[in-house]
Amino acid sequence: MTGKDKRFPLPLSSVVDKAAGSARAGSPASARIATPQTATQNAAQNFAARSNAPSDLQLNSAARATPAPAGGALAAPLVSGAVRNAMVARVAKQGVRDGKVLAAMEAVPRHMFVESGLASQAYIDASLPIGHHQTISQPYIVARMIEILRANGNGGELNRVLEIGTGCGYQAAVLSLMAKEVYSIERIKPLHELAKTNLRPLRIANIRLHYGDGMLGLPQVAPFDGIILAAAGLEVPQALLDQLSIGGRLVAPVGERHQVLQLIERVGKFEWTNTTLEDCHFVPLRPGTV
Repeated sequence: MTGKDKRFPLPLSSVVDKAAGSARAGSPASARIATPQTATQNAAQNFAARSNAPSDLQLNSAARATPAPAGGALAAPLVSGAVRNAMVARVAKQGVRDGKVLAAMEAVPRHMFVESGLASQAYIDASLPIGHHQTISQPYIVARMIEILRANGNGGELNRVLEIGTGCGYQAAVLSLMAKEVYSIERIKPLHELAKTNLRPLRIANIRLHYGDGMLGLPQVAPFDGIILAAAGLEVPQALLDQLSIGGRLVAPVGERHQVLQLIERVGKFEWTNTTLEDCHFVPLRPGTV
C-alpha cells in the first residue's frame, strides 16, 4: 500500500474506480475495515458502565490531533469522558433510545469539528456556526435522525449510507460507526476541504467525501439503504428517492419557515411511504456548487 492509499478520508474515486464487487459486504476488503466497529463496541461498553474513561476513538483522535491552539481549546476538560457522557445523557433524556447511536455520540469528539473559539460550547445541545452560513447540527437532532435511519426492517443494519451536506464532517463521523460505508456530499468547496481536515486525524477508513450537488445524489454508487439530509428543501428531490434501495430509509427536514422531519421509506420499485415525525430547523437545501 502506498502513502497515497493511506490518506483519510478516502476520496469517492477510490471506490468508484474499483471493480463492482470489491466493496460488497463479506468480501475480504470490507472485512478489513474494523476501526469504526471496534470503536463503537468500546464506546458501548463505556456507556453501559457509565465510565468516565474515553473510548479508543477518543484516545486515537486526541493522540493524532494537531497541537492545541493558544487558550487551550483542546484542553483535557473538553476531551474527558465526563463531558461527553453528560451530552449523551441529555440526548437520551430527550428521547433517543438506540444504544448504538448513543455510544457513537459518546465516541466522536465533537469539539474537533468546531472552531477553537467555540470548543467550550461543543457539548451543549445547540447548533453552532461553521462558516459560510452553515452550522453543525445540535447533538440531539444528529442522534435522532440516525436512530430513525437505523429503525429499519433489517435489524438496524446499514451497509451503504449517503449523507447530503457534509458540513464540518461531524455527522459523517458518527455515521461511520453505524454503517459499513458512508458517502457524503458537500456543495460548498471550503466546507468540503474543512471536513477533510477535521476527519483526517481520526483516520476513519469507511468515509468517502465528494464535492458536488447533493440534490443529485451519487447514482454511480447507488443504491443506498440509508440517506440522510442535513438541509431542508420544500420537497425531497426525486433523484434521491430513486437512489434508495427497496426497504431503505431516507430522513430529511422538509419545509421553509416551518420545517418538519420526514421519514421516507421505499417499499417498491415505484412506491414510497412518507411519515412526518417532528418539528425541526435546518439551513436550506440548495442546488449546484460554490
